[in-house]
Amino acid sequence: MDDELKKETAADAEEMEKTVETAETVETVEAAEGTVEDPVDETQKEIDALKAQAAENLDRYQRCLAEFDNFRKRTAKEKAGMYDDGVKDTVEKLLCVVDNLERALAAQQNVEEAQNDPFVKGIEMTLKQFKEILQAMGVTEIAALGEKFDPNLHAAVAHEDNEDFGENEIMLEMLKGYKYKDKVIRHSMVKVAN
Repeated sequence: MDDELKKETAADAEEMEKTVETAETVETVEAAEGTVEDPVDETQKEIDALKAQAAENLDRYQRCLAEFDNFRKRTAKEKAGMYDDGVKDTVEKLLCVVDNLERALAAQQNVEEAQNDPFVKGIEMTLKQFKEILQAMGVTEIAALGEKFDPNLHAAVAHEDNEDFGENEIMLEMLKGYKYKDKVIRHSMVKVAN
C-alpha cells in the first residue's frame, strides 16, 4: 500500500506541477498580451494626438489672422488720422491768406472806383478759387452771425447787452471759423449779445 500511496502521491504531485506550469503559462500569455498593444488602439492614439495638434495649429492660425486684421485696421485708422491732421495744419496756415483777401475786398467795397478795377477783380477771383479749393477738401465755414453761441464752435471775445438780439445770440463775427469734417480748425471769434 505504501507503493500505491507513493504512486498516488507522485501522480498528485505531477498533476500539481502541470497545473502550476499551466497557470504560469497563462500568466505569461496574459502578461505578454498586456505589454503588446492592440494596433487599432495605437493608431487611434496617434490620430487623437494629430487631431489635438491640428486644433492647436488652427487656433494659432486664427489668432495670427485676427492680429493681422486688427493691425491692418489700426494702421489704416492711424494713416487717415495723420492725413486729417496734415490737412488741418495746412489749412490752418492758409486761412490767414483767405482772411487778408477778404479784408482787402471789404476795404474796397465802398469805393466806387474799385468796382471796375482789374486788381480788385483779381482779388475776388483768387478768393473765390481759394474757397472752392477749401470746400473741395471738405473745409466749411462755421455759421456764426445770428446763431446761438456754442463754445465748441465759437470763441466769445466781446459781450454786449442789446435788446435787439436774443440771449446768447451772436451779433458780430470778427473772424470766421472753419471746420474740417467734424474737427474745428479755427473757432469763430464773435461778439455775443445779452
